[in-house]
Amino acid sequence: MHHPDRLLSRRTLLAGLASSAAIAPGTAHAFASPDPPPLIARDYAIDREGFRTRLLRRGPAPDEGDPLTPPDGARLLTYRSGGLQLAAWRSVPEGGRRPAVLFLHGGNALGDGHWDLVQPYIRAGYVAMVPALRAENGLPGAFSGFYDETDDVLAAGRALAAQPDVDPHRLFLAGHSVGGVLTLLAAMTSPMFRGAASFSGNPSAFAFFRRFPKDIRFDAGDIREFEMRSAVCYATSFKSPVLMLHGAAERQMDGSADLTTRRARSAGLEVDSISVPGDHFTAIPQETARSLAFFARLANRPGG
Repeated sequence: MHHPDRLLSRRTLLAGLASSAAIAPGTAHAFASPDPPPLIARDYAIDREGFRTRLLRRGPAPDEGDPLTPPDGARLLTYRSGGLQLAAWRSVPEGGRRPAVLFLHGGNALGDGHWDLVQPYIRAGYVAMVPALRAENGLPGAFSGFYDETDDVLAAGRALAAQPDVDPHRLFLAGHSVGGVLTLLAAMTSPMFRGAASFSGNPSAFAFFRRFPKDIRFDAGDIREFEMRSAVCYATSFKSPVLMLHGAAERQMDGSADLTTRRARSAGLEVDSISVPGDHFTAIPQETARSLAFFARLANRPGG
C-alpha cells in the first residue's frame, strides 16, 4: 500500500498538519456560530427536501484530478446523479451476491492511491466502489462543499446496490476526511446503508470551513448553509448505525465527535465515536480494521 500521505491532495495533507487557517475577511462573520452548534430536532432528510444551497461561485472542485482510468483490479462504472453523468471505480465481479462497501475518498479528486484503501474490504469479500463526485476529475457539475455532493453519494449507493453481484441488504458506507464528512451526511439522509463508518470526518461544518475558508462557494452569511452541512446539528437523524473514528493526534475532532455521539444516543440511535492511535493518515489502517469488524457485526444480525 502507498504511504497514506500520497493518497490525498497537497491541500488535504496540509489540512492534517495545520491546526487552523486564516479566515477570509468577507466570511469571518459566518463563523460567529453558537458554541456548541445548535441541535436541530427536525429530520435532516426532510429539511434537505426544502433547502437549496445558494452558490455564489460555480466551478470545479478545488483539487485537480487525473483522468479516471481505472487502476489494476478496478472497472469504470458510470452512474447518474440528477442530470449529471458521473463515474466510479468498482472491483471486478467475482460471481455470487456479496456485501458491498461504498468508499468515499478524501480530498476533492479521485486518485489511484484511493483504490489502495479499499483493498482490505475486497480481501474480506466485499464488492467495493469508490465514486468520483460532481466537479471532480473533470466531471460535470459545480462544487458545493458537501451539500450537492451528498446527492451524488446516494446516487452512487443506488448504482452499487443495483449491481447483480451485490446484496442490497448488506450495503455499507465508509469514507475518509472529506469522504468522512459526506459519510455522515449521507447516513442522515437515507436508510439504504446497513451501517456507516466515518474516518476523520468532522461533524461540524463551522469547524471545517474555519480551516478551509477558500473552499466556501456558498453564501457564508447564511447560518443554515453551515447547519445543513453539519452532522452535529442533525445528530438525531442518523438512519443506520454509525461509527465515527479519528486519530488520537486529531484532538480537534474530540469535541464535535463526542457531542454528536451524545446527541444521537439521547435519541436512542446506535452511534459511537472512537479515537485510535495515529494521525489523520497513519490511523487509516486501524480505522479500516475497526470498520470491518463493525460491518461484520451488523451483517450477521438476525433479520439482515
